[in-house]
Amino acid sequence: HCNGDIVIVFGSQGGSVAKALLESKHFAVRALTRDVTRPNALALQKLGAEVVKGDLNDKASVEAALKGAYGAFVVTNFWEHFSKDKEVGPHKGFTIFPQGKMVADTAKHLGLKHVVYSGLENVERLSGGKLKVPHFDGKGEVEEYFWSIGVPMTSVRLAAYFENFLTTWKPLKAPDGDFYTLALPMGDVPMDGISVADVGAVVSSIFNSPEEFIGKAVGLSAEALTTQQYADVFSKSLGKEVRDAKITPEAYEKLGFPAAKELADMCRFYQMKPDRDVKLTHRLNPKIRSFSQFISENLGALKDL
Repeated sequence: HCNGDIVIVFGSQGGSVAKALLESKHFAVRALTRDVTRPNALALQKLGAEVVKGDLNDKASVEAALKGAYGAFVVTNFWEHFSKDKEVGPHKGFTIFPQGKMVADTAKHLGLKHVVYSGLENVERLSGGKLKVPHFDGKGEVEEYFWSIGVPMTSVRLAAYFENFLTTWKPLKAPDGDFYTLALPMGDVPMDGISVADVGAVVSSIFNSPEEFIGKAVGLSAEALTTQQYADVFSKSLGKEVRDAKITPEAYEKLGFPAAKELADMCRFYQMKPDRDVKLTHRLNPKIRSFSQFISENLGALKDL
């Protein structure tokens, strides 16, 4: 039976959440997307979602989408604009549209019963200004804002995406040998990971247990592996030798690609072992995939190695 509508505000995790909610049949789904003709949007429509045109940068469309809804799943997209200011709004003299704050204000004004926000820690604050990971910090500030104005909100803090291992963290051919290296500046500290595709079922479970989760932050992880263990999974799945590059955060931030410094600081933060709850994540999605299952299902993306 339906507890009323649920609104999905799109992002890389939005599709996975919409699918899981539709499969659980406890809620109706309204999906907000900038382009209703996109294949993902059409696929959700086929599954029974109501797909409406809208954009997190347009208050009127967000208000229209949230009207009459029971709850919402909210993802503010940092990388799309590469700016922390989009997530929290004007600060340091920028007047950029405050996505997260606007959604929070709208949810409060419309009296939503449960918002699940895809949040993360405010690393800059937790590290006393030593580490800056803008794509975490902005979400941390939005989390704090939701709670400060009294929106019934659960924050889901996702571990590193397994999907990143198919792109940014793909193993690279060693210049001086016939093996590959995995450059992840984690030392010997295990790093939590999860597939974005498996987040939907977790969020669906959280919507079904509001009394357990409203007002809480939940760290999600399928498993935690050391760089060597991630490399071993690659070696086994690919039949090629993959080694831990043993790169330090200091060396990593000098690699010179746009987000190198930020990713180095992110790994420094991961080395402080933020709270990610593997047991709880498995309880909320018993079918969650391990890294080795994820890689074996995504070999196609690695065939050019």
